[in-house]
Amino acid sequence: MLAHYGPQHWWPAETPFEVIVGAVLTQATAWRNVERAINRLKQAGLLDPERLADIEPAVLAGIIRPAGYPQVKASRLRALVGAIRRDFGSVEACLRFEPARLRAWLLSVPGIGPETADSILLYAAGRPYFPVDAYTRRLFLRYGVLSAPRPYEGIRRLVEEALGPDPAVLGEFHALIVAHGKAVCRKRPRCGACPVRAGCKFWAEGVGFEPTMGLSTP
Repeated sequence: MLAHYGPQHWWPAETPFEVIVGAVLTQATAWRNVERAINRLKQAGLLDPERLADIEPAVLAGIIRPAGYPQVKASRLRALVGAIRRDFGSVEACLRFEPARLRAWLLSVPGIGPETADSILLYAAGRPYFPVDAYTRRLFLRYGVLSAPRPYEGIRRLVEEALGPDPAVLGEFHALIVAHGKAVCRKRPRCGACPVRAGCKFWAEGVGFEPTMGLSTP
């Protein structure tokens, strides 16, 4: 996939705090919507933990509306930023916390599940945790890496044991899976255009589809 798609340089953010915000905003929405919401936060001068923690929830919800579920995500952002300020004093101190304990702490914050926590750990803190998303599950099942659906933690550990503890490698692999899932390995896959179909169980069994014209993302 790397040879086909090239380096992804993910996560697209200027600061670790922007990664944290993006990890919450990307829940149940496409990244293009997150980019719109983050740009609106930047324009409002709110991509700052102190200012974000103190803003009125309704105002924040209005700004991040392009990301979907604005009231829910505003509540989750404020809860996370408030907890960071309360328990660590700063984003920098939070991200320096011992990784396993930081993961447990993140999972204790309302609205922060394993995928969001691991995205923050990998892309904001530079820790070797692999975020398992829908693209990963789909690709692994089709390719035969998994013979049946498995719990989140089982898939995460499988990847981390296979690739080792280098956050850059884990991040690049995750980003390539996302790129492949958007362009080719979609719900209705474009198997004829797949650069890795030679080893794919889904394709070998004749279940896959030929690509339609173009490779636009859904």
